[in-house]
Amino acid sequence: MTAVQRITIEGKGYVLLPEDDYQDLVDASEASAIKARIDAGEETWPSEVVNAIIDGENAIRVFRKYRGLTIEELAAKAGLSQPFVSQIETGKKEGSIAALKAIARVLGVDLDDIA
Repeated sequence: MTAVQRITIEGKGYVLLPEDDYQDLVDASEASAIKARIDAGEETWPSEVVNAIIDGENAIRVFRKYRGLTIEELAAKAGLSQPFVSQIETGKKEGSIAALKAIARVLGVDLDDIA
């Protein structure tokens, strides 16, 4: 980090620093906030899970496999039929909000993670 320049404008103190140094401070602050959430127990996803979803794989299927559930187990725990869950995973059906909420609950993810 380069030297910080202090200035006063209308009696109020300010600090002037290069934009790159400012961005480094912002990045460090954001990283600290993320680390605090993780330390508090927020779950993180392995890169394989994230990359699979980014690559267009069905998020329900990705999270189901990550949780080690069969489609039958997921369907039973969500109170849905196995064929219906299969159709949601393959994109043949969208699934109602209630069905997606039940699936998200079983997978331990937020609804917006799978919808």
